[in-house]
Amino acid sequence: MKNSHISCLLFFYLLLVSATSDLIQKSCYEASKGNPANVKLDFCVSGFQGNPKAKAAYGVADLVLVSIETAIANATAIGSKISKLLDNKSVGMFARNCLKDCSELYSLAGSSLETGLDAFQAVDYGTANAEISAALDAPVTCEDQFKEKNGLVSPLTKENNNFRQLTAIPLAFMKMVQQ
Repeated sequence: MKNSHISCLLFFYLLLVSATSDLIQKSCYEASKGNPANVKLDFCVSGFQGNPKAKAAYGVADLVLVSIETAIANATAIGSKISKLLDNKSVGMFARNCLKDCSELYSLAGSSLETGLDAFQAVDYGTANAEISAALDAPVTCEDQFKEKNGLVSPLTKENNNFRQLTAIPLAFMKMVQQ
């Protein structure tokens, strides 16, 4: 008798895990199809599969929240990386100024994402979309600054590319929620 209860619980747990995995897979597929320049399917799926909040998602709206929170955490992590790069005394003045600007950009992006998260939770999709879209400027502007000096390579290219995708994902998911 006890084994049959355990078997039932295991069955329902596996069913729930499968449904959540399908939600993530389907949502990421739709996001990548709708915005292939900014959302890569593999990046999207892998970003959610290790996230316990994403695994507990019941619908795309839950994934919007998780994706915004992930982007906020990423903006903070990039800010920390920039601080470490600025601690390096061998960084030249032009690169140092670029990094300082990038730090400000990511701080503003984090604030925009927080405002976007609050707006989404208040079902103010217009404000949420505008605020999250504003955060998309940070990686582009940061990367472009380094290109202004010949031969200077951005030490944040990977981070900028990842943040761009992490910020595009909730925008794509919000479109799905609104349909």
